[in-house]
Amino acid sequence: METLTKKSEIYNLLEQVPDPEVPVLTIIDLGIVRDVNINDDGIEVVITPTYSGCPAMDMIAVNIKAIMQENGYENVSIKLVLSPAWTTDWMSESGKAKLKAYGIAPPVGATSDKRLLLGGEERLVCCPLCDSNNTRLISQFGSTACKSLYQCKDCLEPFDYFKCH
Repeated sequence: METLTKKSEIYNLLEQVPDPEVPVLTIIDLGIVRDVNINDDGIEVVITPTYSGCPAMDMIAVNIKAIMQENGYENVSIKLVLSPAWTTDWMSESGKAKLKAYGIAPPVGATSDKRLLLGGEERLVCCPLCDSNNTRLISQFGSTACKSLYQCKDCLEPFDYFKCH
C-alpha cells in the first residue's frame, strides 16, 4: 500500500479512538496525535498528552494499539512526546463544537492570552446550555485537571469549561 494512502487510513482509524475522560472527543479532535511514522519495522504513532501528568495517556495508548491490531496493523508503537507542550490551540473546530453539544464550554481564545494568569480581566465563557455570556467562575479546578467549574447566572446551571493551555 502506498505510504500516503496507508497514513491516511491510519489517521481515519485514530479518528475512532475516544478520549477516556471526555468520550465525545476523539484523540484527533483533541489534537494529541502529532504524527504517524511508517517504516519497515511497523508503525509509530506520536502523541502528546494534554498535560504531562495526564492519567488517560496509558489508556489512549492501549486503545490505539487495539484499533490498529483489529485492522491488521500488528507492529505498532506509541511514542510519547512532551515538547512542544500540548495546547488547546491544537483542538479541531469540530472537537470544540462536540464539547459544547456535550455540555462543556470549549476553550475561548488562544493560549497566548495570559490575562488570567497576570491578574487581568476574567475570561468571558459562554454557557454551553443556554448560550448566555452571563457566567461566573466558581473554581479554577473542575472535574478533571483540564477543566474549570463555572455557573451560568441566567439558567443557574453549573458547567465545566475546558481550560486554555
